[in-house]
This record gives sequence, structure tokens and C-alpha cells, in this order.
Amino acid sequence: MTDERVETPKVALTIKERTEAIRRKLAPTPADEIPDEIRHNVFLTTVAKVADPFYNWSRRWSMWPVMFGLACCAIEMICAVASRNDASRFGIEIMRASPRQADLMYVAGTVTEKMLPQVLRIYNQMAEPKYVIAMGSCAISGGPFAGSYSVVPGIDLYLPVDVYIPGCPPRPEALIYGVMQLQDKIKKQSILDVPWYGFGGEVDRVVATDKRRR
Repeated sequence: MTDERVETPKVALTIKERTEAIRRKLAPTPADEIPDEIRHNVFLTTVAKVADPFYNWSRRWSMWPVMFGLACCAIEMICAVASRNDASRFGIEIMRASPRQADLMYVAGTVTEKMLPQVLRIYNQMAEPKYVIAMGSCAISGGPFAGSYSVVPGIDLYLPVDVYIPGCPPRPEALIYGVMQLQDKIKKQSILDVPWYGFGGEVDRVVATDKRRR
């Protein structure tokens, strides 16, 4: 066998590309600025790598749902925090009567056109960060009342929904599993790109200005 080697043709660099290559090669790194005697005693990292695990850990294990229900799904929501299912294992057992002290909303039940402004008002009074779980087929798509003149065809037309829990009504175990999926979503967030710090929050969807409304 003959050893045939294909030589890669050399591409001539322009003056600008050559200057940039030299600048990148000579640019000091953070490690070069540290004296040699203390270089092994300094830990270099970023704010996100240090803050994100503690920030997300504290938020996902201490979510406080706002205390309100709309229809039969609210009965399953009550069962989820009772002694049999014990939602306190996941840090979600403290139902707050004031939306200003809550950061999680269960849309549990049928949302009618008459009740929709009140749901939006409660959501807008919640401080960031806040999350929404659509519980049951009525909250997701109108359920058996889809197409009715008085029922909203899905709360996600008016609120940013994080987790959907199908069922009519879903069992308490399904609600707890939906909360676990929300906790997994919170775990993957970064303090550098969350909307409530970078862009001031994402909301105030009003019924009058919603283009997707019927």
C-alpha cells in the first residue's frame, strides 16, 4: 500500500484577517491577569452558573398558588392539597388569598365571558415571576362547552399558560404531575434571560385588544 496524503491548499489571509488573528492570540484571558502565586486559589465562574441553581431551587420548591377556583376542577385542586395526596411535599400547599403574595395560578374550571375579566385582574395583580397552569379541558379549550356564546375557548388566548393538564376533571395526581413539570421548567431557567428582568414582564393581555378572540 502506498501512503497517499492529500495536502490542504494554503489560503492566503488578508491583512485584516491576519491582524485579527494576532489580536486574538495576544489578547489576555482572565486567568492571565491573576498572579501565579494565587492562581490555584481563585475560582473563576459567571454569575449565572453560581446564582441560577440557588435561584431556581428556591423558587421551584416554594411556589404559592393563588386561592380561587372556577368549577368542578377546583374540587380536584382541593383534594391535591389534602392529606391523601399531600402537595406540601412539593412546596405548593400554601394557598394565598391575596394575588400579591402568590406566584402560581391554577385556572381550574370553566372560564366564562363574565368571569374572564376577574381572572385577568387576579393575574395582573400577581407579581413577577408568575406562572399559569390550565387545569382541565374547559380551561384548555372550552371542554364540552366549546362553541358556546358564554364560554371562553381556552384561557391561553388571554394568559401565557406554562403547563396544560388535560382531563374532565383531571385527578389530583395529574395536577401534582403538572406541577412537577412546571418545576422542571423553572429549573432550566437562567437569571440572565428571564423576561421579568430583561423586558419588564410579559403580560397585560386585555380582552378588548386580543386579536385571537372570537
